[in-house]
Amino acid sequence: MRLLPALLLVPGVCIALAACGQVQELRPPPGRSLPPTPFGATEPLTAEQLLALPPQAAPERSVELRRRSEEREDDPFDLPPPEG
Repeated sequence: MRLLPALLLVPGVCIALAACGQVQELRPPPGRSLPPTPFGATEPLTAEQLLALPPQAAPERSVELRRRSEEREDDPFDLPPPEG
């Protein structure tokens, strides 16, 4: 019987904790400044632009499904273990 009130309390606590974050514009800490403007840019980058990942950091995955079985090519690096 004690388990039921505890289970009902957990989602409420999770929702309260999720809602306690502040939403405001990102700024550098006091005494610090944003990185210098990139060469060729007309204005400094915003915090959101600085946090965005470049495509090289998170490349898209290309999953190529095989439609039929194919013979595997010979792998020159597939060597037997050294005898010792």
